Amino acid sequence: MVPTGSPTTTFGLLERIRQGDDQAFSLLFERYRTRLAVLIHYKLGERLRADRDVEDVMQDVFLQASSDLRSFNYTAPGSFMGWLARIADNTIRDLARYHDRKKRDFGDRVTLASPTNPQGFEPRVSKTPSRLFAVREELQQVLQRLDALPEDYRRVLVMARIECLSTTEIAAKLERSREAVAVLLYRAVQSLKKAGSEAK
Repeated sequence: MVPTGSPTTTFGLLERIRQGDDQAFSLLFERYRTRLAVLIHYKLGERLRADRDVEDVMQDVFLQASSDLRSFNYTAPGSFMGWLARIADNTIRDLARYHDRKKRDFGDRVTLASPTNPQGFEPRVSKTPSRLFAVREELQQVLQRLDALPEDYRRVLVMARIECLSTTEIAAKLERSREAVAVLLYRAVQSLKKAGSEAK
C-alpha cells in the first residue's frame, strides 16, 4: 500500500521534492538534522571528530542524499532515516580511510555551507542565528542525556531510535538474542526517561 498523508510528513515531503518543490528538501533537512547529528557524533568517535566537524559530515550526507534521492524507495516509517544512516556509514568509512592524509581530494564536489565552510552552498531556506543556536542547543542536550547512560544502553538506543534498526538487525550487530536486545532496549528507554524526569 502506498503511504499517504500530510504534505509535511516525510513521505509527503519526498513527494514534493520529486515534483520539483525545492523548499521541501530544506524542510526535510530540518526534520532529520538533530537525529542525524547524534548518529554521526557517535559513529565518528573521538579520533575523527578531532579532524572533522559533525556538521560538515552531516552536510556531506545530506548532499549525497539529495543527489541520490531518486534511488530511495519509501517502504515504512523509519526507512528514510535508515537510508540516511547507511549514507552516513559510507561517508564516515571514506573519512576514516583518508584520515591520515594531509588533504582529502574533493575534486569539484559542492559542499553545503557550515561553520568550517562558510563559502559553501546555502540551502534555499536560511536560518536565523537564534534558530541555529537553538538547533545546536537541542543537539547538546540530547548528547548529554545519552552520554550519561551506560555504553550498552546508549548504543542500543542509537541503533533503535536513531538508525531505526529492527530488533533482529540490532541482535545481529550486538551478537545477542532478540530477547536480550528487547530487554536491553526496554531498560535503556526507562533509564533515559528517568534521567529526563530528574533533569526537570
